[in-house]
Amino acid sequence: MKRFASGFAAKIEEMLEFRISRGYREETYLNSLKKFDLYCAGQFPGTSELTREVVCAWFDAETDHGGSLTAKATAIRHLGNYLCAIGEDAYVLPERVAAHRHSLSPYIFTDSEISVLFASIDHLPADRGEPFLTEIAPTLFRLIYTCGLRPNEGRELLAENINLKTGEILITHTKRNKERIVVMSDDMSDLAREYGMRRGIFAGGSPYFFPAADGNALKPEKILSAFNKAWTAATCTPQNPIPRRVRVYDLRHRFASACLNRWLDGGENLMAMLPYLRAYMGHASMNETAYYIHILPENLVKTSAINWDAFNAMFPEAKGATV
Repeated sequence: MKRFASGFAAKIEEMLEFRISRGYREETYLNSLKKFDLYCAGQFPGTSELTREVVCAWFDAETDHGGSLTAKATAIRHLGNYLCAIGEDAYVLPERVAAHRHSLSPYIFTDSEISVLFASIDHLPADRGEPFLTEIAPTLFRLIYTCGLRPNEGRELLAENINLKTGEILITHTKRNKERIVVMSDDMSDLAREYGMRRGIFAGGSPYFFPAADGNALKPEKILSAFNKAWTAATCTPQNPIPRRVRVYDLRHRFASACLNRWLDGGENLMAMLPYLRAYMGHASMNETAYYIHILPENLVKTSAINWDAFNAMFPEAKGATV
């Protein structure tokens, strides 16, 4: 069954196959490209040339904002770049469009904030759509935090890939399809084993360690909603009626900064320790790992553990890395 119906159908499939061959995940742009294909099938039937008119008409057709707008811009830009690379005359959406995508700076939770956040997660209200979410959330969010996982790596974790005896986890649903193994702490292993026993009651035959009610992986919007409810309940006060916006991904940022802080406290040379952090977090390049040094509090980085001249010479792009 064909997934695409417009004049761009074959080209979109070829682009996705190319990206998969390079180690990228198809899902990253699939949803946006499906919307583009559906729009073109209705508004530009028979058109197979990616012109400025087609791109701008689709881009302006919906009033998406934030992440949706960014996803649309990135997907159509990649399609244009791919077509140009194979010799076609195609319009490439400028980088400045949806440039606000970098506005979401990482938030590093303080010790007290992380404590009250998890206390709130432990007492989430029941969710009608996902009746077992209150059972899943305390373990899922702690696993993402203590192992520095990307949120989808936690959501999509297969039960067969977590060894509850040794504490080893095989991470397969990664950003660039590069598998890695992480090891849970003793406390996290104990919590995962306790959860694993309770999971048998409600998981049915689901292959996922954190299954949704229908047996599939939990939807990203579902865990984001639960996370925001817990954060709001933990931090909303008369003096602070609108808590700062946070994301599940910020748990990963907190993990990385906590590792760096611990090494700084121990007098370690951060330049020598970065490769270990890179391997554990599954970064494709050292720039992505070095990014975290740039977001440490200023009073912590004024130390002999960092030679800033050498650091900036080696990782000039670290400030804008995607982690």
